Amino acid sequence: MKKIEKVSIIGLGAIGAAYASKIYESDSKSLQIIADSERIERYKAEGFNVNGNHYEFNYITPEENTEPADLILVAVKYSGLQQAIKDMKKHVGPQTIILSLMNGIASEEMIAATYGDENLLYGMCVAIDALREGNSIQFSSIGKICFGEEMNTTYSPNVQLVKEFFGQVKIPYEIPENMLRTMWWKFMINVGVNQTSAVLRGNYQVFQEVPKARQLMIDAMQEVVTLSEKVGINLTSKDIDEFLVILDTLSPQGKTSMLQDIEAGRKTEVEYLAGKVSELGQYYLIPTPINDMLLNLINIIEQAR
Repeated sequence: MKKIEKVSIIGLGAIGAAYASKIYESDSKSLQIIADSERIERYKAEGFNVNGNHYEFNYITPEENTEPADLILVAVKYSGLQQAIKDMKKHVGPQTIILSLMNGIASEEMIAATYGDENLLYGMCVAIDALREGNSIQFSSIGKICFGEEMNTTYSPNVQLVKEFFGQVKIPYEIPENMLRTMWWKFMINVGVNQTSAVLRGNYQVFQEVPKARQLMIDAMQEVVTLSEKVGINLTSKDIDEFLVILDTLSPQGKTSMLQDIEAGRKTEVEYLAGKVSELGQYYLIPTPINDMLLNLINIIEQAR
């Protein structure tokens, strides 16, 4: 069986940079960062600092010819996904494994529409509390990457390859037996804490210590639990409780990615979170008043600025 030796990452936000630093520390020559020339010029001028360490990654523009990567990690926002799909074209070969680390439950379908799903794995990040300010990233917990095929009662060759690679570069990981259910669980989390933190402008401490904020977050997540029953995923209140345990271990001063987007004036992913919940609610005739409200409020915040 081959080994993963060439890795390309597209998207160098908090998540992308945090995991890029782990790969770079293991083998700097194996890693390429795909970015347009303007970003590369800025990255080279400023460099990247992750937890106080300086990194000068190897950058490559989408136009440059290169050998296909063994693994591509996609860590962009949804607003940049269609462009990212185009930009990583020269890095995709017949055996290239593609793994999305994005929020939500739609990125894999969007990637598969261009590159097929034969070598596409499902993925997501859990419990990483990375904060980005410019080109400086700080995290107290690297969390873990959950990944795999839809079902993983046995590991496919691609899953085994990524498993071995993450072990080599010391990236914590988990391979859930039912990956789709795990992705819905993460979707539920993002719908809850990401969106309510954006509206309340609250860090994790707000949801650890303020009962009404915590309940608003739970109410948003409960709408996902109800919808999951309609699509056969069958989340329960125990899945909410599982996240609350994780939430209480996060750095109180940590911030969700959506709150960071709001504070930085960036476009959020609300259409793929509350928007998706509202869409599914309409389809299954299930009321989703909390997410309808969050969708409206976050859209107003974006338009007002």
